[in-house]
Amino acid sequence: MSGDVILETRGLVKEFKGFVAVDGVDLKVRRGDIHALIGPNGAGKTTCFNLLTKFLVPTRGQILFEGADITKEKPAQIARRGVIRSFQISATFPHLTVLDNVRVALQQKLGVSFQFWRSERVLDELNDRALELLDTVGLRDLADVVTVELPYGRKRALEIATTLAMEPKMMLLDEPTQGMGHEDVELVTQLIKKVSANRTVLMVEHNMNVISSIADTITVLARGSVIAEGPYAEVSRNPQVLQAYMGSEDVELQGAHG
Repeated sequence: MSGDVILETRGLVKEFKGFVAVDGVDLKVRRGDIHALIGPNGAGKTTCFNLLTKFLVPTRGQILFEGADITKEKPAQIARRGVIRSFQISATFPHLTVLDNVRVALQQKLGVSFQFWRSERVLDELNDRALELLDTVGLRDLADVVTVELPYGRKRALEIATTLAMEPKMMLLDEPTQGMGHEDVELVTQLIKKVSANRTVLMVEHNMNVISSIADTITVLARGSVIAEGPYAEVSRNPQVLQAYMGSEDVELQGAHG
């Protein structure tokens, strides 16, 4: 499954007024992998994500995507390259239908974003693709439901559909199962596995059951630095990793799987 390196960081550093949030991170994400970024609270995971999607500018270091140096590129340029981030807070339009949310995302991809005055005929041309995407995430039967009425897990499924509408080469998922009950966690976990079939996924996630069941590679951050990397079985037994999680509120690594 694992191919070449699609995303790489070299010596990535982010300082905030003297505080080092990300400290010399070297990350290699292989094409086609589900790669998880984990660590106790305050480890620098979200800062790392913000650097990769250019919501923050690195203090030092390099970011490469498909071999090209994207360190100085703007968020829109990164998105055009196919690096699409799905946000921790559900990023959908609550008062549009499920179908319309996906059609808006498809419009963005076509460069006709948010032109709600465009003729119905133009929008209807997007319907087939929109319904196909809803099918992928198991929401086709809910196409006409107003998004605000969806249960939480289904909203996240819709968010994944709108992310897929942007045709990502690489999806960045920020805490995709946060705040979910067991059933929704299972639904979204299986969905991530399904949509990763022909693309790369980099995710920040706290739920160790999710990570142990779908992640190919896990990078563990603590105090802004990488302390371990590898498959779950290896990382979960690493003494440094166990030490980093001691006394934190995160799920214990040992015995989390199953």
